[in-house]
Amino acid sequence: MNTDPISDYLTRMRNAIAANHKMVEIPTSKTKKEITKILFDKGYILNYKFIDDTNPGIIKIALKYHPVTKQSAISELKRVSKPGLRKYVGVENMPSVLNGLGIAIVSTSHGMMTDKEARQQNVGGEVICFIS
Repeated sequence: MNTDPISDYLTRMRNAIAANHKMVEIPTSKTKKEITKILFDKGYILNYKFIDDTNPGIIKIALKYHPVTKQSAISELKRVSKPGLRKYVGVENMPSVLNGLGIAIVSTSHGMMTDKEARQQNVGGEVICFIS
């Protein structure tokens, strides 16, 4: 059992990017599925597939690289709110990553969303991670 599954998710992604892997497999959960959907919608990953046949299920993620420079679309993944120290923010204190070039994933009462979407919907919540 893992004490911080989201941190494990981000570490697996970081390690796969550092090793220039095309695919990464991660054990699934509802939170990880939502984070994966946001990464796909914002163009940070190429594709994903949820495989729920096994227990626990698996998320297969195809990582995205620049065709010429072979540089990853994700340059940094940083966990913000940790199990030992949760970080909650109101809409007025919503963080901006790289002056809007990156995203912060926020868990709100309306579900998981980016910092920009949370500002538009005027909701605050727990800041899960920064991605740039």
